[in-house]
Amino acid sequence: MFSLPSPLQKLDLSVFGVDQQVYVKRDDLIHTVVSGNKWRKLKQNIDYFSKSYKKGIISLGGAYSSHVLALSFLCKQQNIPLVLLIRGQRPKQFSDILEQCVEHKSKLIFLDRKDFSDPFYVRNLVAKNWTNYFFIPEGGANKWGIMGCQEIIHELGVKFDEIYCEVGTGATLAGLSVACSEQQIVKGIVVLKGALGIDMQIKKNYHDLFDLELKNNIQFLHDYHFGGYAKYNQELVDFIREFFKLTGIKTDPIYSGKLFYALIDQLTKKPNKNKTVIALHSGGLSGVPGFEKRYGIRLFN
Repeated sequence: MFSLPSPLQKLDLSVFGVDQQVYVKRDDLIHTVVSGNKWRKLKQNIDYFSKSYKKGIISLGGAYSSHVLALSFLCKQQNIPLVLLIRGQRPKQFSDILEQCVEHKSKLIFLDRKDFSDPFYVRNLVAKNWTNYFFIPEGGANKWGIMGCQEIIHELGVKFDEIYCEVGTGATLAGLSVACSEQQIVKGIVVLKGALGIDMQIKKNYHDLFDLELKNNIQFLHDYHFGGYAKYNQELVDFIREFFKLTGIKTDPIYSGKLFYALIDQLTKKPNKNKTVIALHSGGLSGVPGFEKRYGIRLFN
């Protein structure tokens, strides 16, 4: 069902003015639904659940979340009862993602945004109503998710100096940091606006809570969020189209499009022919149909 290990592909960016050795780790090709870091972060969570005595799984996310879609697909395949806590009031018309979750037999519970964003409320709600369910946090951001992301580095098989990834919850970045050496820089493209304290948040969430050895090899880039999470402008849309036309690689406007825009911008502004760079394409393409429908924009012809 899954294409593993995912391919490591040379990426010719000379047409963008980049004269440097660049590779792209094509985690977007792992699976059409459970692609990229969704598979990485869910694999060991599902393995842990299967060895436990829990009855089902409960997790949470937004109406356009690739995480909830990937988890619902995996749970359907393995006949695992799944409850999904969805951010916001129940909509009159479900998103493409939520429709698929329903088709996968997931139970949807809608929470208003204030309650959804309150970890104490969520914890108490789960403890009261689903005591025998295994809880997976939003985006699969726990120690099992981080352990799964470490496998990305173990699969590469080439010497490299820098690896680029997007940063949402920070779980993927944490996994890469742990698996890399101190000399290999992990560059995180932050897709959230105003998240200048994300380094301390990641340390608190992953280093202190899970006792993970985050190395001093992380650099955060905050100038490529295009207005914030799930925000976009015409420049980003044009770039996504042009990048696909010239490379054959599809990206999305929430994560990977911003990643490759940042990659090219950084490598043209700070060229170094002696450095080998890897870009992690962590999927997210399952959200493209919903984005196109929601905004009336066609990304790919």
